[in-house]
Amino acid sequence: MLSSSEALGRLREGNQRFVSGNQNSAALASPARRNKLVVDQKPFAIILGCADSRVPAELVFDQGLGDLFVIRVAGNIVAPSQIGSIEFAAERFGTRLVVVMGHSNCGAVAATLEELDQPSENRSPNLRAIVSRIRPAVQTLLEASPTPDHEALMQQAVRANVRASADHLRHGSELLEGLIQRDRLLIVGAEYSLETGVVEFFDGMP
Repeated sequence: MLSSSEALGRLREGNQRFVSGNQNSAALASPARRNKLVVDQKPFAIILGCADSRVPAELVFDQGLGDLFVIRVAGNIVAPSQIGSIEFAAERFGTRLVVVMGHSNCGAVAATLEELDQPSENRSPNLRAIVSRIRPAVQTLLEASPTPDHEALMQQAVRANVRASADHLRHGSELLEGLIQRDRLLIVGAEYSLETGVVEFFDGMP
């Protein structure tokens, strides 16, 4: 199994290929590779990302079948099912790296900012559950700047939400916390740019 630093390097290299248009992921999804993975898998990184259709982790990092254990949910929020999925992969496969990946212009973050600005009585309770998990991370930004620049606020809110999710994973699971303390797991935060295709790692870097 790759170390966390080796896994980070592999993700960076894959993202560079994606940005430059030199992907090789098609070869990594061949019938031969699919057949090889029938019995077992050894993903080298766990990605908790947004469900946004424009941010598929396997393509963004130019990886193939069996390379990434991906959990996608609107707003890359952390709830018990997401924590359990990450615990499963980290313990079962020995995967050493978790990446919480948000992205520019995240709709879930925008919806949370809208809700804080103009609360809605008609929002679905299920949608409200997503907003309520993002709210603490972004509410302080609004309180600090009562009349903020919207674009700058969105950029700050996306990163604040990523940091909050990554921190929740680091401290919201005894299993993950134990792996971190034994240097068997690294949890980092990243942002994908819809405009450039670049993934920037900015939180929890070694």
